[in-house]
Amino acid sequence: MVSPSHPRARFGITFSLLARRWRRSIEAHLAASGLTDATWMPLVHLKETGGGLTQKDLATLVGVDSSSLVRVLDILEREGLIQRRRDERDGRARLISLTPKGEDQVGVIRKVLGVVEETILADLSDGEVGALLQQFEVIDRRLSDLEGGPGRKAEA
Repeated sequence: MVSPSHPRARFGITFSLLARRWRRSIEAHLAASGLTDATWMPLVHLKETGGGLTQKDLATLVGVDSSSLVRVLDILEREGLIQRRRDERDGRARLISLTPKGEDQVGVIRKVLGVVEETILADLSDGEVGALLQQFEVIDRRLSDLEGGPGRKAEA
């Protein structure tokens, strides 16, 4: 067993608490710009992936239940930020994409995120941030392996 003072024993809780604080800081700044976590996250994920995602896939990326995402998508569609179209391969599914207005909104979101992240990371060099990102990738790959690949649980 690892001693409680050992870095490996402290890593998980420290990382989790820091991630929460990071997210709260970002959410506060985005809220000041009129954006909520529920609305900006799907938009950014649609931009990152190139769009054309099913509701189920987008819900997985955002980290919410597919049925919870429906209300958010309805709002985003009413605001003209996304469009839903029938999936030609599966007529029951709808593919979600950004509209030009949604693309513009992602630009606003990225500007706010850039300012906040620059402020938070001010004490780290670009090299240090790059090294952290490389380590995050190592952890992400390990988690994917443990889960049986991206988005899948390992067989018991």
